[in-house]
Amino acid sequence: MSHSVLCWAVLGAFLLLTAGAAFAASEREAYHFDGRSSREVLERYLARAITQLGLSHSAQRAEDIRMLKNAGAKFIGRAAYLWGHPGDDEAYFRQCQETAGLVHQADPDMLLQACVFEAIYDGVNKLPVPAWVFEEFGLKPEQRNFSYDAMLFDKDKFKNHWCPGASVPDMSKLETRMWFFYRARRYIDAGYEGIHFGQVHLMNQNDPGHRHWFDVLGRIRAYAATHARRHLVLCDAHTHGVVEIGKLLFDFHAFPLRIKDVPDKPQQCILEMNHIDSIFGRSKGRQTPSGWTCEHLPYIVELDNWGSSGKGGKAHMPAWGWAYDEICWFARQPPESRNEWLRYAWKWVREHDPNGWLQMPGQRCLADPINGVHTYYANTKSKDAPQGFDQEETIKAIWAE
Repeated sequence: MSHSVLCWAVLGAFLLLTAGAAFAASEREAYHFDGRSSREVLERYLARAITQLGLSHSAQRAEDIRMLKNAGAKFIGRAAYLWGHPGDDEAYFRQCQETAGLVHQADPDMLLQACVFEAIYDGVNKLPVPAWVFEEFGLKPEQRNFSYDAMLFDKDKFKNHWCPGASVPDMSKLETRMWFFYRARRYIDAGYEGIHFGQVHLMNQNDPGHRHWFDVLGRIRAYAATHARRHLVLCDAHTHGVVEIGKLLFDFHAFPLRIKDVPDKPQQCILEMNHIDSIFGRSKGRQTPSGWTCEHLPYIVELDNWGSSGKGGKAHMPAWGWAYDEICWFARQPPESRNEWLRYAWKWVREHDPNGWLQMPGQRCLADPINGVHTYYANTKSKDAPQGFDQEETIKAIWAE
């Protein structure tokens, strides 16, 4: 190789490295926040949101992290959650923290979301209340466990709502707020920067003015301001919005897609403005927890899961897609139909409401299993993802566009 050719080769390599470093730096800036988040940064995260239910304890965790990085995901929804009896809480949160470390090693800008849902189980009676929970609420620490009964609505309202020993907690009860603060702080300490609070309106029926919700989220945010990775925790719930005295309770909103089946076209589903309680065009706005104001708060919509109707394949069941919950309907479609529908849904949401973003399906439970498969995975099918449904490259392409 001549001296001039060698020089050009070295210069070319240098320019490539410089360009790559500049791109990486600009991408990091695009997702930068500390203590507060601008609307622009928040929307960049929502525009790369994916539901990865239970990533923290996934049987194919390494493969899932590879998929998320390959696709370009930034907001990892429902990565950790408890829906069931709490077992060894210390082991659970150790694994949550371990997963967060692996995710942030792969991409420091990925934002992991945990969940504190609208279901409380009598197994909480076995979990000790840490001294710092008492102290947070101005109480003298004592040696006792959480009390399931102290979190319930009076007169057995919503008791055993989910199943025997599993009820809806009443946010007006101090014990409920103590439990929610406990779970949220543990997730923040484990490296999670978002918390989804599920069906907020189911839990607030004794909370006029949402005083207790603002109280507990205020405490969670105050803790995050000092202890979270970037001094902020993004809070959301399934709601069109909660506003009191001009202030929004949540940082962004979330809601099911509310797909609508087309009776004369078997297995086809569409999206439609004003279909039952859909959020399109209805997201409330005012002043956000980060300080900026809006007419409509940004939101994400997802292919939700909630159970089996036992009537799969039949039409005319509002909120169901051919009598399946949303993810079960989606997973039952042929691979190319799934890919086409994601493109359709992404485009439809962006065209009909610029405040909304489609949260891609990454991992979700199937209440109606498919050939014995109980979990939907977007991963490209491989030896590491033998049950992959092959939407990974489509999600990547949609986001790249």
